[in-house]
Amino acid sequence: MSEPFSRFLHPFDVARHPSLEPEVKRALLASWASDRSAVRNKPALRKPPGARRAVPVDDVLAALRSLDGGEARAP
Repeated sequence: MSEPFSRFLHPFDVARHPSLEPEVKRALLASWASDRSAVRNKPALRKPPGARRAVPVDDVLAALRSLDGGEARAP
């Protein structure tokens, strides 16, 4: 999948995607949470290559927790 983040507006779009395997969801979200996706001078935001907009890293981590059945509030 080239530029997978262009398909998703928000991390919960990944977490709730019906046809992605859990391992793929986890890999996409981990990449999104990575420091490599941090927005320059705004370390609390993440915008991986191909993403349409930046999102708070807390939203990415909440989406990851939701995969484990942890409590996470979607925006």
